[in-house]
Amino acid sequence: MNDAAAAYQIALVWKITGNTSYADKAVSILNGWASTLKGIGCNASSSWDFILMAGTQGYQFANAAEIMRSYSGFSASNLTAFQSWMRNVWYPICHGVLPNGLNIYANWDLGCIAQVMAIGVLTDNSTMFNEAVTYFKTGAGNGAAQQVAYYIHPGYYGQCQEAGRDQGHNTLDVSHLTVIAQQAWNQGVDLYGYSNNRILAISEHTSKGNLKDTSTNNFYTVPYIPYIYGSNYQYTFSNGSQGSNRPTWGCIYHHYVNVKGLVAPYTGKQLALQTPENGGQGCCSGGYDQLGFESLTCALDPISSDAAPSGLTAVFLNGKVLLSWWGSAYATSYVVQRGTASDGPYTTLASGNTDPRSYEDSGASGGTYYYIVRANSTSGPASNQVSITTGNPLIAYYKFDETSETSASDSSGNGHTATLSGNTSFVSARINNGVKLDGSSGYVSLPTTLLDQLGDFTIAAWVYVSSSSNWQRLFDFGFGTGRYMFFTTHSGNASAAFFITYNGGGDATQHLFIPNTTQSRLPLNTWTHIAITHLGTQTWLFLNGQIVNVNNYQYLHPYQIPGSTDLPAQYWIGRSQYSVDPYLNGIVDDFRIYAGCLPASAVQFLASMSG
Repeated sequence: MNDAAAAYQIALVWKITGNTSYADKAVSILNGWASTLKGIGCNASSSWDFILMAGTQGYQFANAAEIMRSYSGFSASNLTAFQSWMRNVWYPICHGVLPNGLNIYANWDLGCIAQVMAIGVLTDNSTMFNEAVTYFKTGAGNGAAQQVAYYIHPGYYGQCQEAGRDQGHNTLDVSHLTVIAQQAWNQGVDLYGYSNNRILAISEHTSKGNLKDTSTNNFYTVPYIPYIYGSNYQYTFSNGSQGSNRPTWGCIYHHYVNVKGLVAPYTGKQLALQTPENGGQGCCSGGYDQLGFESLTCALDPISSDAAPSGLTAVFLNGKVLLSWWGSAYATSYVVQRGTASDGPYTTLASGNTDPRSYEDSGASGGTYYYIVRANSTSGPASNQVSITTGNPLIAYYKFDETSETSASDSSGNGHTATLSGNTSFVSARINNGVKLDGSSGYVSLPTTLLDQLGDFTIAAWVYVSSSSNWQRLFDFGFGTGRYMFFTTHSGNASAAFFITYNGGGDATQHLFIPNTTQSRLPLNTWTHIAITHLGTQTWLFLNGQIVNVNNYQYLHPYQIPGSTDLPAQYWIGRSQYSVDPYLNGIVDDFRIYAGCLPASAVQFLASMSG
């Protein structure tokens, strides 16, 4: 680790000063290691820790060599030998990790993403480079974009996967993300802006939580939801190593502020505390976990004019419209405006908003509303417009009253047509016709945008179970086996249940079971009405119009399930995200999704309906 840092730092000195004695020393270090190190591993007591070293020191060696490849003293044969060494000794370790994703903390993944990407650049291997980019966007491990930012709080504060562990590791996540994003940017790939600036969301949450408010001399409070990781239950933002100040904030700050014109106040405060910062140093591994010197390598002149507020989103949560947006570099405050027609006119709801960049509109009674946010004043530059309909609107409604088609129309009027796949048919059901699923290949696919604004919700349906198999689904809306919500007619403990998770099954899942009674699993060969309603942090499970269970601390919401803009959405009736789970054998009728929490009386009315 010392030599990887030394090679990089000496290479920088040569690049700046032109003094070839530094170049020769860097080349000596690189050639020495390439001709000596034949393999990387650990003894049994250290288990898999060598993967951490291979990721972090691997990308650092590759970056040092990338600087030196333009030096005549680093001969073509030297470069070829070094490239071969990186490709054959270093790359296989992280390549073996990436396709499957380790079920461990984010840094294991992130170091390997950075390493594979760096070696891809050094060896001019686009396949290798794209492997890293693709994994960051769609991977199954905790370093992929959708997992590393576990939860996005109002105002786009991104709770990192390791925020409840300790701040040494939490800030290291930012260090690794910086390397990944900057390496990709240098190759023309924008991961900084990926998935609505997800890396900035993490940086702002992490940097704020490790800064002290100068007015109180206490650390800032940041929002946090509990994170469950295997047997680790992390209920608060960890104060372990709080105040960590890694030399890692320069690239993120200058890109978002001075390239994109966004605001990054807490990232900027961290950078100001450290500039000019150092690089790898000290006695132990922590000092060498990042390259450092980012105020040197990434500094940019202040942007001449900032951007308008951007990335405005709206969801209906806890009975209110929740708005979040990205601020602009030179704005001092924000004005929130609402209209009842697209493009206005708008009425001002609030002004002087600063931190967080979010707003809750509790006055939007049933109807469709249009929102914008302006910088500084009512005539300042405006954000994108976003619209949302309140009043518990029906956003998808499948009567399944067709007779022979391969699709099912959406009777909500929103055009969310469903597609039938496998062995399905329309048969006489509870209310006119329903869709019959054969238990082996039949299922229904729903459009992939249904969860986008779904905070509070109601999902209701009639189901007739012909045979009961463990884990068969009434519905399963998700993005593979890591992010989903579903209702099963028969779970592992034999109860029918609702599940939702952002980070895999087991203890990372919030669930709500039908209590263990004679009807804990859905009965066979009879019609049963199921409804799940959710408001804020409360979820109710209804069976035939009656509440059978309540979760008063359901802090996961459907709109955050997507996580990444490249994950393929799989919104299914009758089929599981898990390929080994059985398909539903039965009939589904009158399937409804509402963007809001219906009162119990409305659910009781739905449960009383018949043909």
